[in-house]
Amino acid sequence: MMTPGEAGNPKLLSGGNPQIPKGDGDGPVQAYIDAMPGWKQAIGRAIDRIVERELPDVKKAVKWNTPFYGPDGTHWYLSVHCFTNFVRVTFFNGSRLSPPPEKTSKYPDVRYYDVPEDGLDEDQFADWVRQASHLPGEKL
Repeated sequence: MMTPGEAGNPKLLSGGNPQIPKGDGDGPVQAYIDAMPGWKQAIGRAIDRIVERELPDVKKAVKWNTPFYGPDGTHWYLSVHCFTNFVRVTFFNGSRLSPPPEKTSKYPDVRYYDVPEDGLDEDQFADWVRQASHLPGEKL
């Protein structure tokens, strides 16, 4: 078994975030999820599964070692990032979700959903994804 950083295995950055080359499409996102360490991988798979179920035409990309999900490949509803004790989902128009995710950002519209090891609230997350799909995505 190879360890992170060896040939074929992405290096894990601070907080266990996989270092994945940027790229468009499902492939780079799946490479990111495959490289998520430990319990975080199951969270990543659940997030990806729910987003695909709720938004069958979703576009995906990895930018800045972070998976992004959106309507057209230039605007984004949400992103995912590994931290030491949680997986963070960033909703770019999260202040407009009902109820909005609790964690705020220095950017007024952005809200964070920090998913701990004990799991994702799948019903609430799916509802937020549906709501986000009716809002303008963030152009990045």
